[in-house]
Amino acid sequence: MSVVTVNLRAVTSWVGITRLFAVVLSCVAFSLVASTEDFGNTYGTWCMFTWCFCFTVTLLVLVLELLELYPKLPLSWDDFTSAFSMLAALMVFTASVVFPSIFISSPCSGSKCARQAVATTVSCLCFLAYALEVGLTRAKPGDISSFLSTVPGLLKVFEAYVACLIFSLLDIYGLEASLQWCVAVYSICFIITLLIIIFTIGRCLSYMSCPLEKMLVGYNALALVMYITATILWPFRKFTGRVRPSNCGRGCSWDKDLGVTFLTIFNLIAYLVDLIYSTRMVFIRARS
Repeated sequence: MSVVTVNLRAVTSWVGITRLFAVVLSCVAFSLVASTEDFGNTYGTWCMFTWCFCFTVTLLVLVLELLELYPKLPLSWDDFTSAFSMLAALMVFTASVVFPSIFISSPCSGSKCARQAVATTVSCLCFLAYALEVGLTRAKPGDISSFLSTVPGLLKVFEAYVACLIFSLLDIYGLEASLQWCVAVYSICFIITLLIIIFTIGRCLSYMSCPLEKMLVGYNALALVMYITATILWPFRKFTGRVRPSNCGRGCSWDKDLGVTFLTIFNLIAYLVDLIYSTRMVFIRARS
């Protein structure tokens, strides 16, 4: 009969304390918003899901580390926690921007607005908590024992998340070959990046005959070239001879296309930085 041990460092270390703050802050955020009973649309549902999801998973991480049960799981725990903290930071940051822009009106008055404002502030603090956890758990230069805690690994999570945001904004792209190519770029790079994350967490990359570092350099170079074409083609085909409609309100297709343009640029920069760091990792490994 196995005896469950308690590891108090799970809640007394700097990482543990940061996670405790994230649990409390995410709980306060969704509780305040739930009390307003005004989150029924798509944006409100997304924000509530973000806070509840991050609260649940972070609490689960704390419990598993406190009781030292995580070694029994068939996954790379350090990779999982690093990827989740990065994902949580991105999700909470998005919620902290989307929620006030959609639900807080001007002028702001009354108890309902006050609760929404406090929820926004708490959500921003929650984002800082997850960002601090990312910084505390990030691998030191030269350490690649946990890939998703390195800069290239964290960038993989960023790239996949930005691709998800792009998909949420894609509206009508018709039968134009250039626009279909852009959507193919977003889809192909997202699928491959997501598979890299899943295989890393599941410890499946060790079964591959090709070294991970060299494979990443090749993939990042290919993804960079593909995103360069999308960065050029998408705005050229979407905005040539087209101005923003005067009646363009919330959810306007013109604004969505502009959002896709900026997010494409963000991912282009991410893949460029990813290529630089992954190339350095290969050279450092080869030298040593």
